Amino acid sequence: MTLKNLTFIEHLEEFRLAVIKSVIFVIVSSVFVYTFTDKIFSQLVMPLGGTLVFIAPQEAFIANIKLAIFGGLYFSSPFVLYQVWDFISAGLQKRERARAAAYVFLSFIFFIIGSYFGYFFIAPIGIKFLLGFGTAQVIPMISVEKYVSFVCVLTLVFGLMFQLPLLILLLSKLGIVSPVMLARNRKYAILMIFIISAILTPPDVITQCIMAFPLIALYELSIFLTRITTSERESKR
Repeated sequence: MTLKNLTFIEHLEEFRLAVIKSVIFVIVSSVFVYTFTDKIFSQLVMPLGGTLVFIAPQEAFIANIKLAIFGGLYFSSPFVLYQVWDFISAGLQKRERARAAAYVFLSFIFFIIGSYFGYFFIAPIGIKFLLGFGTAQVIPMISVEKYVSFVCVLTLVFGLMFQLPLLILLLSKLGIVSPVMLARNRKYAILMIFIISAILTPPDVITQCIMAFPLIALYELSIFLTRITTSERESKR
């Protein structure tokens, strides 16, 4: 039975099952990651170049839980994306199904690239800049929970932000945007990118700019890709 033959209630049931499977897989992955949090922490503090402290009895435990959940989300993302693809592809034609699979695969690749960029490039620069405000009177002592939240959120945000070209390409395929419209509204897009960067990053100009500039480059890449796909579409007519 394909998705086209399902009733609305059956459609919701298929969606519910996909969500349940994804949640279970995330939980299992998080439990698995929790057993390796000590080893993960040794890698996680590399951008800091030092040690961490905890200033509340429960803080180290909460930091371990946060790290396990984030790791579970990260490592289960291929399975979750597969559930999304499986749910969508059931109602698609063979050619459309292949395109959907390609989008899901590219989405995962862009997420990995964005995450690595955020962790290995953005996090060290942001941490170095923020720690530069320390003085002889103001000694930086980074708590483990705050640091885990900072690095994990930054990594996740960049993974999601690197989906921008695929999102715009999809909107172009649906006829919602065009290369001309994207180019004409470039200045508004850049303004929105800086606003989003200000919201999602720590409150300092350097980290905001470090996030905004790659997004602007991704926006320009999106314009280039939509031009290619639009010209291919028009040549087939």
